[in-house]
Amino acid sequence: MDELERLVNVYRTRAASSVRSKLDTLMDLERIRDPRVVPFLLHVLMDPDESEEVRIHVVKQLRSGGGLLVPADRPAVATAISDVLADTSTEELRLQAALTLGDFTQVDGVLSSLSAVSLARHESIDLRYTAFTSVERAGPTPECIAVLRQIAHDETLGDAARSVLLAWHIV
Repeated sequence: MDELERLVNVYRTRAASSVRSKLDTLMDLERIRDPRVVPFLLHVLMDPDESEEVRIHVVKQLRSGGGLLVPADRPAVATAISDVLADTSTEELRLQAALTLGDFTQVDGVLSSLSAVSLARHESIDLRYTAFTSVERAGPTPECIAVLRQIAHDETLGDAARSVLLAWHIV
């Protein structure tokens, strides 16, 4: 059994342990450079029974990368974080997911996920605006421009979207 397997087993045996204990184990695990780390973190992130604090920590780690992510991981990470954004997770976790997705806007499906949240009137303004700013981070690509043109018709975020388009010299 290697160090990664040992730490994964430690984490799993701490299912009923404190958040601090789980975070300590995750931090040890994140120091290991192994292609199996990211899939394990995605498993933790997607576990609806996991604590919000642990899941937020995982999203933040996936955002900062810290040497964890390789280009081949990006689609799976973006999909998992998009799923968190779309589900009924807590507001704070969804805010972190929307913020993180700003680093993944070039991955297929991310802009449409962010657009859907930006335009969802039943969502909080904080979540909608965070999703909007993540869309903006894609820059003036054809897909982003199309999304911003949709958002430009929104009562709440329309002025902001029109301002971005104007700043990019898009009519």
